[in-house]
Amino acid sequence: MNKEAQAYWDEYWEGQEKPESVTAWQFGADPDYLAQLVSDGVKTATCSGRIFYDVENEPLPTTEDYSIILDGDDKPTSIIKTTEVTITPMNEVSEEFAISEGEGDRTYQYWWDTHVDFFTNELQSIGREFSEDMLLVCERFKVIHVKEQ
Repeated sequence: MNKEAQAYWDEYWEGQEKPESVTAWQFGADPDYLAQLVSDGVKTATCSGRIFYDVENEPLPTTEDYSIILDGDDKPTSIIKTTEVTITPMNEVSEEFAISEGEGDRTYQYWWDTHVDFFTNELQSIGREFSEDMLLVCERFKVIHVKEQ
C-alpha cells in the first residue's frame, strides 16, 4: 500500500479499532472511470477470474476484507467493504449481478461482451484460453467512505 493510501486509511479510522484486512488497488480496465462509479454508488460489484488468484498465489477475498480504491494515479478515492463473495461460472452470472458492476450502458450484453474481451486478453497473457464457463470470483461491496478530492 502506498503512503497516501495508508494515510487515508489511518485518518479514516483515527480513534477507532482498525480492521486487519485491507488492501489498496485499482480496477484494471479503466481505473479512473471505475473508481468514480464506486464513489458515485453506481458500481457495487466486481469480478475476476478464479484462475488469476491461483496463478498469483493470492487468497480469495472474504467478507472481512476492506479495500482502498485507487485511481489511475494510485491516489485513494474511497474505502469499500466486501459484503459477499461467490464463485460462479461466467455463463451463470445473473443479469442483476452484471448490472451491479455499473459499467457501460448497464446491460447484461455490455457486461458479457466487455468481460469476454477482457478475460480473453488476460488469459492469453498467461498462456490460457477463454471459456464461457470459466470460474469467476464475484464480489459485492458497499462504500464505507468517499475521499474528498
